Amino acid sequence: MRFEKYPFEKLNELLLHVKPNEEYREMVLTIGEPQLKTPNFIQKSVCENIELLNRYPKSAGEEFLKESMIEFFRTRFSIELKMEQIVPVFGTREALFNLPQFLLFDKISPKMAFTNPFYQIYEGAAIASGAKPIYLDLKPSRDFKVSPDPEVLKNCDLVVLNFPNNPTGAVLDMDELKEWVLAALEYDFVLINDECYSEIYDTAPPPSLLNAAREVGNDDYRNVLVVNSLSKRSSAPGLRSGFVAGDEKLLKEYMRYRTYLGCASPLPLQYGAAAAWRDSSHVTANRDLYRNNFKLAKEILNIAPPKATFYLWLEVGDDLEFTKRVYGEYNLKVLPGRFLGRNGAGEGYIRAALVYEPAKTKEALNRLKEAMKGN
Repeated sequence: MRFEKYPFEKLNELLLHVKPNEEYREMVLTIGEPQLKTPNFIQKSVCENIELLNRYPKSAGEEFLKESMIEFFRTRFSIELKMEQIVPVFGTREALFNLPQFLLFDKISPKMAFTNPFYQIYEGAAIASGAKPIYLDLKPSRDFKVSPDPEVLKNCDLVVLNFPNNPTGAVLDMDELKEWVLAALEYDFVLINDECYSEIYDTAPPPSLLNAAREVGNDDYRNVLVVNSLSKRSSAPGLRSGFVAGDEKLLKEYMRYRTYLGCASPLPLQYGAAAAWRDSSHVTANRDLYRNNFKLAKEILNIAPPKATFYLWLEVGDDLEFTKRVYGEYNLKVLPGRFLGRNGAGEGYIRAALVYEPAKTKEALNRLKEAMKGN
């Protein structure tokens, strides 16, 4: 297998010989890792159950954890899932890498499509599956959205969407998601939506792909799966708590496959995760903070904030040169858009993650403003 270098490795190489301006403290806006404190009640739940480290956890996840995830779906999306329609996973990165390998294993010359630019795990999964990658380009002329194209999809085995989208912040509405569900049924491919940013939005809560499935009468979610995680929602990436939900037939066999992987979450982490999935007040507080950060971005950079996620997707001209200049002159690290895409997707843009408290975010945005004056 031959994998592309990860974007952050490419960034380190790009900046290797750039000396940052030491008049500024270093600020890093490259990685989508929340810098907010994991809420105390989650930490407490982990600590109160730490003695359970002497037990092997189940690959399938404990029933109390699955119940908490089902409760999240019930309260957030008004969907009542069965136990057989949800599988806890060790963070969605794990599932997004091995789920395509499971789904494509017995396909002859498989084809896997995914949005472009993208979270690099999608491409890695295609490579590991021996699948031909098909890049679904997110173009600024279409507000970084993508619609089903029969010519592309008629021979496709698996499609991975990511809405709300990293890095562009684009959101598909219910009607747009319904088009994708209908395409998955018509052309008989498995459709996955990576919904890890579903809880970080400005005003309107984005629907789930499972909502769209029900809207078109696909009540058993045939060919439809979603993944979600606590990492962004609860500022708890270290809990490694996510799930895959949807098509019961697919998940039954996937669960059996996962028993061989050994990716089981330690019991203390499962208790902490269950507490997080059941609570929404801390999510509201996090969302308010990110919303304030984007208000700052609107005021300082005079831009329209994205509808969801905590990323700025800024057009800067030459993204490589801008990244080097903003680091060299302002000791600020951002990620060139082309490192997140293929075939020219992302070129001319940079991604900046507004994951800090407002005071630090304001400082970073002012540096970006000064750097963009030189464009």
